[in-house]
Amino acid sequence: MTTATITPYPHSRGEDAMALLVGTLLIAFGLMLAREGGVMTGGTAGIALYLHYAFGYAFGLTFFMINLPFYYLAFRRMGWVFTLKTFAAIGLVSLFSDQVQHFITLQQIQPLFAAVIGNIILGVGFIVLFRHRASLGGLNILALFLQARFGWRAGWLQMGADVLILLLSLTIVSWPILAISVLGAVLINLIIALNHRSGRYHA
Repeated sequence: MTTATITPYPHSRGEDAMALLVGTLLIAFGLMLAREGGVMTGGTAGIALYLHYAFGYAFGLTFFMINLPFYYLAFRRMGWVFTLKTFAAIGLVSLFSDQVQHFITLQQIQPLFAAVIGNIILGVGFIVLFRHRASLGGLNILALFLQARFGWRAGWLQMGADVLILLLSLTIVSWPILAISVLGAVLINLIIALNHRSGRYHA
């Protein structure tokens, strides 16, 4: 018995553009839920949230600036197409994250709900970007590079880094909020680990 060979069918530019828009809108909304619930997340977004909570810096601009050093690695290791898509994704998330508050206002949201639902939405947004050869820079670039180079799952790599970032947030959040934030970080990275593996997606 022979196994049918699946021929990859590349995404069109229009499909890539739609994916960038949809993925970044989902991520911006997930981050808004996290902010409104006062919970943390991982990656460069977590670092930007920490600076937002601790010093009042605008999240969007801070997130954009933190990712600037990683573009060189993206270009050298992942190519210019990946780098351009990632630059666009980071720019859109930075823009949408600071503007979404003008379109929706939450009166109250429980931290546990914010962490669970927010990170589910974030995970779906990341998968959309990853499957169109884009990321949100920073640790995502490093995780995707290591997955492509050594076959290590991006989700597990990201999970370890996220836990370290969350532990550093104890200076600004309580233990219960940290525990909820860790739960959210585990959830998002499980979503990525189970749905983004080398060879699983052929487009």
